Amino acid sequence: MNNFIFENATKTYFGKGCVREYLASLTAPYGQTVLLCYGGGSIKRNGVYDEVLACLEKAGQKVVEFSGIGANPTYARVLEGAKLARESKADLILGVGGGSVMDCCKAIALAAVYEGDIWTDFWARPGVIDFDPLPLGVIVTVAGTGSEMNGGAVITNEEQKIKTGRDYPRCNARFALMDPTYTYSVPEKQMVSGGFDILSHIMETYFSEPDEENVSDDISEALMRGVIRDLRAAIQNPEDYAARSNLMWESTMAENRIIKLGKRMDFECHQMEHQLGAYTDCNHGAGLAVLHPVYYRHIYRDGLVKFRRFAVNVWGISAEGKTDEELARAGVEALADFIREIGLPTTLRELGVNASTDLKAIADSCNLAPGSYRRMTHEEILKIFQECY
Repeated sequence: MNNFIFENATKTYFGKGCVREYLASLTAPYGQTVLLCYGGGSIKRNGVYDEVLACLEKAGQKVVEFSGIGANPTYARVLEGAKLARESKADLILGVGGGSVMDCCKAIALAAVYEGDIWTDFWARPGVIDFDPLPLGVIVTVAGTGSEMNGGAVITNEEQKIKTGRDYPRCNARFALMDPTYTYSVPEKQMVSGGFDILSHIMETYFSEPDEENVSDDISEALMRGVIRDLRAAIQNPEDYAARSNLMWESTMAENRIIKLGKRMDFECHQMEHQLGAYTDCNHGAGLAVLHPVYYRHIYRDGLVKFRRFAVNVWGISAEGKTDEELARAGVEALADFIREIGLPTTLRELGVNASTDLKAIADSCNLAPGSYRRMTHEEILKIFQECY
């Protein structure tokens, strides 16, 4: 394995009833005012909001609300939240929701105490955070991004049409509360999309050097088999606690940095989907589902050893009578079949892309990930978009 340094500062409380049991005591030490951040209001319909407020009232907290954080959180929305955090003199930000809410809250925590432009200094290019952001805690209601246990935040600058993510350890939440029953009310389409995002995170770490046997890849293979199994089970029964709790922790394990240790990582598909999202506001997991099989058909020969392992160890495809190239291709096609099985889109047209969408402009705006088995060019990315259309 390659050299690495590992740290994760987020303390995680996992399981049924964890919010009722721990939230009041976790928020109390930070001060009197909590900036409660959430999305479009689903937490008010499913009872999570009432439970959270009851806990905060028990702790004697003053609650200031910042709601309406949507998918693909924007930099403008981050600045609104930061302004409210400063005006209310918030002592703690509490994000309740999925990845979009958690990502937005990390950026708000940074912008609330930073005098400069956080987009220019920390998102447009990597920066150095040598100060403490506003303390942040999160309550997870959707399994997908794994944002609860890292410092990563994906933000869209609408004016510049750039969607990008950075991972700063100082932006890690101080604590994360994860009750799998909170995910029961997530609509199937959103649950499946989030589930594929989990699988994508693992694949983009797995399909990279080193190719010799290593612990990170062994864990990744187990996680991928688990996501496939648990997505199928959750589709059959949305309140299958074993499946929903597994998906929730698989999401965290995909992005808490453990499987990334010693890996180069290839997040080219995420780079491509981010720019599709910046231009079209398409669903993230659905966009990844469209791109992954086509991208892998382009690169599998360059990573034959790993793609062969993927076919055998993840999909259980027999190697008998197959060349390495045939086996590797069979693994990619098994992935494509699974995407169709769980009802995700397979073309950009299904995402709302049409003849007027400037695919060349989107392709030219994509970052080129350094960890890929074959370094992409903007011309090849355009070909992938056209094949996905």
